[in-house]
Amino acid sequence: MAGSAQDSFDLVLENGRVMDPESGFDEIRHVGIVKGKIAAISKTALSGKDSIDASGLVVAPGFIDLHQHAWDPDSVRFKIRDGVTSVFELEVGTANVAAWYAKYAGKLPFHHGVAIGHLKVRMQVMGDFPSFLPKSDSKAATIEASPEQLEELKLGIRRGLDEGAVTVGFGLAYTPAATRWEILEMFRVAANYNAPCHVHLRTRRKDSYEGLQEVIAASAITGAELQVVHLQATGAGETPRLLQMVSEAQANGIKVSSEIYPYTAGMTDIKSAIFGDGWQEDFQLDYEDLQWGATGERLTKESFENYRKTGGLVIVHSNTEAIVTNAIKHPTALIASDGLKGHPRNAGTFARILGFYCRERSELNLMTALRKISLMPAQRLETRVPAMKNKGRCKVGADADLTLFDPETVIDKATFTEAEKMSSGIPFVIVDGTVVVRDSVIVADVFPGQAIRAPQTKPNKK
Repeated sequence: MAGSAQDSFDLVLENGRVMDPESGFDEIRHVGIVKGKIAAISKTALSGKDSIDASGLVVAPGFIDLHQHAWDPDSVRFKIRDGVTSVFELEVGTANVAAWYAKYAGKLPFHHGVAIGHLKVRMQVMGDFPSFLPKSDSKAATIEASPEQLEELKLGIRRGLDEGAVTVGFGLAYTPAATRWEILEMFRVAANYNAPCHVHLRTRRKDSYEGLQEVIAASAITGAELQVVHLQATGAGETPRLLQMVSEAQANGIKVSSEIYPYTAGMTDIKSAIFGDGWQEDFQLDYEDLQWGATGERLTKESFENYRKTGGLVIVHSNTEAIVTNAIKHPTALIASDGLKGHPRNAGTFARILGFYCRERSELNLMTALRKISLMPAQRLETRVPAMKNKGRCKVGADADLTLFDPETVIDKATFTEAEKMSSGIPFVIVDGTVVVRDSVIVADVFPGQAIRAPQTKPNKK
């Protein structure tokens, strides 16, 4: 890690606390950036065309969010102000990977990538109208695939992977009619492309072990890597045992990990299959545990039935702080937001980890937190997307995707009643060597974000 005062850089970060979660490096240094790469980390001053005084700030690898659903302009601003430099939609995904990348080309301040979504392809194959999630009475949710439809599903997944999809995404709770054999077949296709499977488990609470066993078994049988999304939201009180299962599977050579968001409530579409008959028993919840995202009101039987007809996003208060805290601390768990408009996780997930869980509650040390929000997400994708080996690190040669935050003031501001409030204490964000947040203000009309896409090659076996 060297550099000299004679070097000339595109951008210099002066006197920042450089932290690299891969090596454990944690020292005050000057950072020189050239052509989107970290070119020097120096004890002595560097000169450059532009400079930032990083005194008192941590210079960290940019945060990586593997689970984002909202891509509207407000949500984009929330993400970049929350320190996120790479954003992915890897659970629901899309049915048309090429079109998704074309839609966002040159229009985002952060890097971006997408999954080929099993539930999206299933909706397409079954002839449902396009929507975010299948409704509880939709064909995708209620009809078992015929042999011909199963072949169409496999073809759709292959097409998406051929087009560079980062992963295969699954929302098994929203497609209960999909058989276990169907899911195993999708895992086989994913394994053929070295693509991880990011899975919302099929079952809730009383059968959560069975749901996790299904996909761990699919991973073991096929060799496809497994990411269990928002495990604490699915597991609730059973979360510690589910995390134990993930750890044991890891110890026995299965490539499985989990992700957590740092909030005690979830959010989903009230018309989805999750709220089909028996949801109260499945969730061990009642109407007053549901909060309407648009108004903040707690629901009653009457309002639930009304909203169920019209559809929309509902907040589900289903967890305790102790469950969430222990899940965040678990060594197999990384952090991802599951960002949706109307929920504070869309705006504040990463600042909340650094401010609330690190500084205020001392549940995590800062290096561990940075590992969970930058390095671990990058490592999750490296097999399928080798370019991720250059992200999530703060070292010479790494991509200059960097987040500068004040460890004494960084905090989330979004709440369940005021969800659309930006995080604070993150004054600078750099993407591909370009400053996109300067002095806590988003730089206008700057879009350095690049598509993060798997190599568009043929599968590794027949």
